[in-house]
Amino acid sequence: MKRILLVDGMALLFRGYFATAYSGNFMKREDGTPTNGVYQFLKYFLDGIKTFDPSHIFCCWDMGSKTFRTEMYPDYKANRSAPPEELIPQFELVKEVVTLFNVPNIGEENYEADDVIGSLAEKYRDEYEIVIQTGDQDMLQLVQSHVNVAIMKKGIGNYDIYTEENFYDKKGVRPNQITELKGFTGDSADNYPGIKGIGEKTALKLLQTYDTMDDILNKQAELTKGVQKKLAEQLDMYHLSKSLAEIKCDLPLTCQIDDAVKNFEVETIDSGMKAHGIRLRSIEAYL
Repeated sequence: MKRILLVDGMALLFRGYFATAYSGNFMKREDGTPTNGVYQFLKYFLDGIKTFDPSHIFCCWDMGSKTFRTEMYPDYKANRSAPPEELIPQFELVKEVVTLFNVPNIGEENYEADDVIGSLAEKYRDEYEIVIQTGDQDMLQLVQSHVNVAIMKKGIGNYDIYTEENFYDKKGVRPNQITELKGFTGDSADNYPGIKGIGEKTALKLLQTYDTMDDILNKQAELTKGVQKKLAEQLDMYHLSKSLAEIKCDLPLTCQIDDAVKNFEVETIDSGMKAHGIRLRSIEAYL
């Protein structure tokens, strides 16, 4: 079965930026534009291609800070500061560089890269093996038959790979319970609270025992009085948090699979890198 690599572009770019910015060396072009995030993004990107050997590649991006989730809950991700000044000009530069590889940059207004990735995975999983390259644990809910998630770890070439077969052993729940778990625990990084007073340990125990919130509510008499009280008082926030966590997998994407066929023209890539001021060895050295 052929394999599609779905690259979480934002995750790789931010990770690459902060992995190199701590030293203060932003690797600037002649015009002063920093390139450190793009440089490290490329090392992650090329390692993913070498490691997973895809036949097709899509690179997926957020399209702004406002999405349908901020309409649902205005405080969603409101705790996040603005991107570093040195990173801002690299948002467009990195997409130009990805284009050199004949790889489509895909994003949808009002949605996050997660939703684009989820929709691509759902669209093609019957015909292709899907590997999602990301550092975002939210993507784990997408694991299913023919869809694996490779969580990037420290360094390059280190992945924690989640599959349908190993998922429960690693997480203690099934992939389709991840949003239920988020409904309980919320997500401090995305700034929604879940049910206050119910932590991950209790939430895991409830889901392992009763499977879903509906089952939990049907067996409330078996729960402690404290948990019953929290459910009664905060059930609306549970449902909101679960909805915020859920990745949309039904976007009407117009991209074509043939546009994502891996088709690298080394000379074009190398000359393009030079023109963009990205100091990288010949791409052949990384593949």
